[in-house]
Amino acid sequence: MESIIVFDMDGVLAEVTESYRQAIVQTVEYFTGQRVERELVQKYKNAGGWNNDWALSQRICADLGTEVDYGTVVDYFNRIFLGTNGDGLIRRESWIPQAGLLERLSGKSGLAVFTGRLRYELDITLNRFAPELRFDPIICADHVVRGKPAPDGLLAIQRMKPGRKLLFVGDTIDDARSAGAAGVPFIGVLAEAHSRREELKRLFEQENAVAIIENVNQIEGVL
Repeated sequence: MESIIVFDMDGVLAEVTESYRQAIVQTVEYFTGQRVERELVQKYKNAGGWNNDWALSQRICADLGTEVDYGTVVDYFNRIFLGTNGDGLIRRESWIPQAGLLERLSGKSGLAVFTGRLRYELDITLNRFAPELRFDPIICADHVVRGKPAPDGLLAIQRMKPGRKLLFVGDTIDDARSAGAAGVPFIGVLAEAHSRREELKRLFEQENAVAIIENVNQIEGVL
């Protein structure tokens, strides 16, 4: 039975500390006048249920005493994240897989993506860093009714690829819980320099991660 490795995008294939995470920090500061540390963002992420960075930005603003309409948060976040013609914070992203890694994996397994990004956001990054790679299928936030930690994206891939064994690679507790709810083995990505590393390691272990690696370039050693 051919397997399919399903990758989360942010923090797994793309380094987003200076893009999505920075956009949260700047959005919160814009509406509240208060500068929050990225560790606080990670604290919310580790609590689970905050895969949507727009919703998380709105929640942090509220917790700091400033209520902001969701659509207003989305508009400002997108303005600084995308910029004009993709020249915003998204340009700070880098591609994590080393040359040849995904090509080698594709020789043995199918490759797919399940991400909380919208498709147009994903396409900007894939077209920039990996235009030749084929991920099939690609499931984004606009393809499912419920985002992570719900299993809808992984269940959709199971329906599209019946009989194929899936493996999900992600870097948040919502990724792990999504995998668990779908009955899909999970590999956790946990960088050595992660700000709340031990906490997230315990969470991954509680969710029965089959392996924990520092970055996606170590995946061949645990497959």
